[in-house]
Amino acid sequence: MRSRPTLNANQRDRRAFLQAAAAAAAALVGNLPFAALAQAGTSAKMKIGTVGSGRVGSAIGGAWVKAGHEVMFSSLDLEADKKLAARLGAGARAGTPREAAAFGAVLLVTVPYSALPGLGRDLGDLIKGKIIIDTSNPIVARDGEMAVAAREKGAGIASQEFLPGARIVRAFNAIGAARMAEAASRSERVGMPIAGDDTDAIRVASVLIRDVGYEPVLVGTLAAMGKYLIPGTPLAGEHSPEEIRKLAATLK
Repeated sequence: MRSRPTLNANQRDRRAFLQAAAAAAAALVGNLPFAALAQAGTSAKMKIGTVGSGRVGSAIGGAWVKAGHEVMFSSLDLEADKKLAARLGAGARAGTPREAAAFGAVLLVTVPYSALPGLGRDLGDLIKGKIIIDTSNPIVARDGEMAVAAREKGAGIASQEFLPGARIVRAFNAIGAARMAEAASRSERVGMPIAGDDTDAIRVASVLIRDVGYEPVLVGTLAAMGKYLIPGTPLAGEHSPEEIRKLAATLK
């Protein structure tokens, strides 16, 4: 067996420097200059927490796991989340909503709209400054009077009020979960209308939306266009990116 060559002091210092630099770079990616990577068209491997892991949350989160991201699923049923994570394999894990909010540099919120005020109270200290992809819709038949008020002011503004301090991007609001699960395998990319106010959040969300299999189309701000990203509007359903741009232009 050949012995390893002995490193001199300069070589040891250089190795230590390179190891420290690599660790720092990994920490940087794990924390969030994702925007720079998104600008370069690169999909960084991100840590994502889902608050809600039903049909929509499991479909989108599952696509992100397949794309190489680390995803922590959470809901009111931790055992179901553990089974989901075990089924998805490496890169998937389960936790409580607070654990998922602490884990993720990006959060996917996919819960009944009436749960948003409670989430804002319970997770408020953890979501400030975080990018939140908000899929939740105010459905009057399910969510009652608070949904009426949210639709009147616009879901974009309402979500911002319920989740103060978060960098919200509304997306995945009016396409069926089954279609989301298969989007990456389709030959043509369907457009995904999104609304947001934070440039970096929009860039990061756009990278993740492409990883699911859609082409993101920014239609406007949360105030101006967030109200149209719900079922029953012209932007609901599946459209090409160009069709979304034309439809959005008629709504402004």
